[in-house]
Amino acid sequence: MLYNSFGDIMRLRNVKNKQQIIDSSSYLISNPEDFSGKWKDVFQNSNPIHIEIGTGKGKFIIEKAVRYPHINFIGIERYDSVIARCLQKIPEGLSNLKMIRMNALEIDQVFCHEIDTIYLNFSDPWPKKRWYKRRLTSPVFLEKYDYLFQNECKIIQKTDNSSLFEYSICSLSQYGYTIEEISFNLHHSEILDNITTEYEEKFSKKGNPIYYLVATKKIKIK
Repeated sequence: MLYNSFGDIMRLRNVKNKQQIIDSSSYLISNPEDFSGKWKDVFQNSNPIHIEIGTGKGKFIIEKAVRYPHINFIGIERYDSVIARCLQKIPEGLSNLKMIRMNALEIDQVFCHEIDTIYLNFSDPWPKKRWYKRRLTSPVFLEKYDYLFQNECKIIQKTDNSSLFEYSICSLSQYGYTIEEISFNLHHSEILDNITTEYEEKFSKKGNPIYYLVATKKIKIK
């Protein structure tokens, strides 16, 4: 994922031929800032665009793209070794999926009022109080997201961290979002069509409840 445990990044640090995998993949956009406001041209259609910030090894975003061919998906990942693993898994001919290697802090330089949905799956909770600005639901990031969306902001979050979930509910609500759906135990809820991530399966097997929300907000494009 974009931000996740140091141990997991360490285990993926030495992916063999990772640079070759990255350089040779037709799914990786190496100059994403050049397409700000023009991502429909990349996909050559006007379908909705959904992004996942912190794709990890790609299970979620790849399955989404396969299941929903009339939605365009973009996965964002910071670490070379992690994105290389993801690129290796993408089946040939999946025309509605692209990947970007970047830090999420730069996200407002890459998209301009063209995104319909953001997925935040098992992001690093950054538990220390002084780290709160690094959380992907902090006001720092919510302000950046305003620049990404078209006429409605929609954020879907999953996490196993109760403190991050509580923080996100407060942060989103204070920023003007409405919590449309919420579950404190997703795998024992009536919410359907859940595509799991690698971390979700790992945490669920340990008996951890999975927290889930859908938040929306209308915006005025300046």
